[in-house]
Amino acid sequence: MTALPDPLPARLSLRLRFGEVMIGPGKADLLEHIRETGSIAAAGRAMGMSYKRAWSLVEQMNAAFRAPLVARSRGGTRGGGAELTETGARVLSHYRQLEARAIAAGSGDIAALRDLLADMSEGK
Repeated sequence: MTALPDPLPARLSLRLRFGEVMIGPGKADLLEHIRETGSIAAAGRAMGMSYKRAWSLVEQMNAAFRAPLVARSRGGTRGGGAELTETGARVLSHYRQLEARAIAAGSGDIAALRDLLADMSEGK
């Protein structure tokens, strides 16, 4: 028998702060989109943000770590591009691994919290 999809899937958001430096789901998603598209502009569009905002976040991340997370190449005949550096790939990998561990470790509490939620199908 196939299980029915969860009507209220839980989503855990993990935000790490190291003093003023922060990395969370938005920056991690931006790094993933840059890796997939090879473009800061395309990554921003995929997330519904302007190029200016996406570039600002990339600049923040590049300045916060010992080595840049994103390398950008200027235009030319084929246009510019962007790619994750080795450090960027490592930061993204560590963040996603930590996120997965937090979800796994908290799965019992997440289920208990879900069970305590009001029934959303009762016209609320």
